[in-house]
Amino acid sequence: MPLQTIGTIIVAGLVIFLAITLFRRPLGCLLRILLNTVGGFILLFILNYLGQFIGISIGINWVNAVIVGILGLPGVGLLLILQWLLVI
Repeated sequence: MPLQTIGTIIVAGLVIFLAITLFRRPLGCLLRILLNTVGGFILLFILNYLGQFIGISIGINWVNAVIVGILGLPGVGLLLILQWLLVI
């Protein structure tokens, strides 16, 4: 194997290692927000399904899912309060 090929492989490996090291934390944050958003979307779906029996309904859309995903259970409370304030 030529020396130039070995050098190219070593440099490419270092670049990949540095990219993974630099972007590991932001990607972890992004993945956590994405998982929380999906969880919030599922929580909104369950709330709408069970809320029909007591008259609670929150629109299922990505904005509400992101709010619930980032804030968690307090996000559901925030959406319920906002809905109550806007309806009255």
